[in-house]
Amino acid sequence: MQEKLNHKYWMKQALLLAEKAEACGEVPVGAILVKDNKIVGEGYNQPIVNHDPTAHAEVIALRAAGRKIGNYRLVDTTLYVTLEPCAMCAMAMVHARVKTLVFATREPRTGAAGSLYQLLQHVGHNHQIDIVEGVMQEDSAEMLKRFFKRRRHRLK
Repeated sequence: MQEKLNHKYWMKQALLLAEKAEACGEVPVGAILVKDNKIVGEGYNQPIVNHDPTAHAEVIALRAAGRKIGNYRLVDTTLYVTLEPCAMCAMAMVHARVKTLVFATREPRTGAAGSLYQLLQHVGHNHQIDIVEGVMQEDSAEMLKRFFKRRRHRLK
């Protein structure tokens, strides 16, 4: 049984990882996977620098956790991510059997945890993931807005 987690504490850690992504010129998204109140995996967006379309923060965190735990099943874990996951990341979480997703802000164009799709709690899947949304939403949304504003400004 997973201990009661401090969602705000872990989301702050994910936001620090999002800052690392931003420093690399990536969309600022960070993810932390927690089990038994300890980090078992973490990641931040790196598809551009790694030339890898699957190098999203969530996938990197899941891969790191699988290596650390020694299993592709990541049961009784909570994933903290600064932006609602896309379909690829959502399905990776379902296949890994993540217990809970905590995300900061919605992604209306590609979000797969309720904004555009609902893949994490789809009745057709043999595993559903609990969802907590809005933890530190303003901090994450503001970071993303600043990032895209600077990017648009540079492209002019």
